Amino acid sequence: MSKSLGNGIDPLEIISQYGADALRLTLITGNAPGNDMRFYYERVENSRNFANKVWNASRFIMMNMEQALEKTGKDITTPAAADLQPVDKWILSKLNTLVKDVTDNMDHFELGIAVQKVYDFIWDEFCDWYIELAKYRIYHADDNYKAANAALWTLKTVLADALKLLHPYMPFVTEEIYSVLVPAEESLMMSSWPEYDEALDYPREENIVEHIKDIVRGVRNARAEMNVPNARKAKVYIVCENETLCEGFETLKESVNPLMNASELIIQKTNDGISEDAVSIVVPDGAVYMPLEDLIDFEQERERLLKEEERLKKELARVNGMLNNEKFMSKAPETKIAEEQAKLEKYTQMMEQVQERLASIRK
Repeated sequence: MSKSLGNGIDPLEIISQYGADALRLTLITGNAPGNDMRFYYERVENSRNFANKVWNASRFIMMNMEQALEKTGKDITTPAAADLQPVDKWILSKLNTLVKDVTDNMDHFELGIAVQKVYDFIWDEFCDWYIELAKYRIYHADDNYKAANAALWTLKTVLADALKLLHPYMPFVTEEIYSVLVPAEESLMMSSWPEYDEALDYPREENIVEHIKDIVRGVRNARAEMNVPNARKAKVYIVCENETLCEGFETLKESVNPLMNASELIIQKTNDGISEDAVSIVVPDGAVYMPLEDLIDFEQERERLLKEEERLKKELARVNGMLNNEKFMSKAPETKIAEEQAKLEKYTQMMEQVQERLASIRK
């Protein structure tokens, strides 16, 4: 902070606008000890957004725990080992590694590195992946209570330990959430620090879920590149020969379908039954296919391509007319001629692609 009058930033104003936790997190992250630090309001906003993310995820978990209690009259209990799905073991294993790494970083006073790991874990792996993959079981608790209980227990357990790791950096929001999540304990700051447990390492389940994440990303990217509407669902075929992966994928079928806008997920060892024009996505240890007819309304696409073909014909006629005009070629600046030649090349390539696409649809 500058000492010059009127040239500093009042931390109380920042706290009133963004919250004390957001300012505290901002000042700890993204800077090496002993270095000067530039202050950006955008970074404080990002910290506030992270606090909101933690708060909303916690509300979702506690709301569904309450609803499960109202429906069944049963509290969330520690599930049998057999009831934990690969995705549950994956997040527990990721948390276990996080505990070890963060504890080591804090022992060496690497506070910024430690909180960045906590931030990435909560935002990406816990909120963006695990909560989304757990929703199917939670919403179908009436059909399989054991599966829903396992998901809710995992959510509560992981959130509680994640709050402990985050507490030194964001004490107020974490204390408020923890007091409701674990009412039996007097205070979060009086609770025990999480400890690494080798028994909670699950490399097999980590491998399965990391493959599923690659598949989901691949399907999403393919749909985005083809401009497939979100409302349009498609079958997704996963072809893999690895028995362990196939079995793991089977347990996640219903959970992962909404993340890919899939109407059905079919897991098999060969390409049997998959059409030749299916869109393919290469992933580690396997391949993913989506039937083209599930992604595209062929008649609608044909009409769109015909309109595009007509537009390109007009553009090509205009560009060729200019480049074949001796008067234009003799008087126009070189930059203008080069610009029109570049357009000719671009429109020619686009026309070839449109005509190839039309030919494939006619077939």
